[in-house]
Parts: sequence; C-alpha cells; structure tokens
Amino acid sequence: MNKDNPATTDADIPGHQQDNAIAEAGWIGRWIDAGGLLFAVGIVLAMLILMQEVILRYVFNAPTIWAHETTVFLCGIAFIYGGLYCTARDRHIRVVLIYDAIGPRLRRMLDIVISFICAASSAMFAWAAWLMVERAAFSPDGSVRLERSGSAWDPVYPGLLKIFLMAVMAIMAVQFVILAINYARGRR
Repeated sequence: MNKDNPATTDADIPGHQQDNAIAEAGWIGRWIDAGGLLFAVGIVLAMLILMQEVILRYVFNAPTIWAHETTVFLCGIAFIYGGLYCTARDRHIRVVLIYDAIGPRLRRMLDIVISFICAASSAMFAWAAWLMVERAAFSPDGSVRLERSGSAWDPVYPGLLKIFLMAVMAIMAVQFVILAINYARGRR
C-alpha cells in the first residue's frame, strides 16, 4: 500500500521498483520468486569455479576437466529460470508504445490477451522441448539414458539442461494462465 493513497500500491507508482512477484502471479509466482535465490547462488558458484580454474591453470599449471562444462551448465539453468522469474515479477521486455497510451480498462484486457498468447506459446515451446527430451533422456528401447557432453569428463549436463528447459516452459505456461485468470478477475 502507498502511504499517500491507500487505493494504490507501490508498484502502481511510475519508477517504483518491485521487489517480489506480482499479486496476479498467485502462489506459483511467489514460489518462482523464492526459487530465484537458488539460481543467483548458482551464478556466484560459477564465478568461484572459474576463479579457481584460472588459479589452477595459470598458477599451478594443473587445470581441471570439469570447470568449463559446470560453469556453462550453472549459467545455462540460471538464464532459463530467468525467463520464468521475470514472468512472475512482470519484468519481462515489452513494447509499451500502445500499452502506456491506453486507459487501465483496455490495459487490463491487453494483459489478459497477452497472457493467453504467452501461455499458448510457452505450451508449444514445452512440447518442442519434450521432443528434445525424448531423444536426450531415453534410449530407443525406452530406458532412461541421459545425453552426455562427449568431452573427456562427459557429464550428463546436456540431458539435464533439456529436461530443465521443458519443465520451466511447462511451468511458464501455467503461470501465464494464472496471470490471465487473475487479470480477468481484476485481482491485485
């Protein structure tokens, strides 16, 4: 609530930074928002691994075989999660030329339509990701066999990354449906 006007929230004030998931995102948005910290820690961990690798390689002439692939994996899952995180906080990129010029009622209608379009798009991307997961996680006989990187260390990161992408896109589709429903209800 804004102290000056109880009918508005701090998020309604232009230029005010939002600190959490928006109310329309519901319980799933709060869960996504809380999970963001885990992926932020992953970015810091990737930085520490790279610093360690530089020291091991250039000071001790003893590089590891796992540092590069691990940091790429940690950064990859953080970037994938970032899309879901921005959706829950309503901080995604949008062209606001028309959006900012219209009134709140029409803006709410646009939010509903845009949310349903984004839900359909996310669901299609989740389906496309499932097609990748079928090849990356299962052998032709149906047994679980995660795709590997093919390097000297050969971790299962590519398979895990594809599974994570599919899960995030499916959750994002659900998040957009929840947003559309809550926008339609006029929930704040």
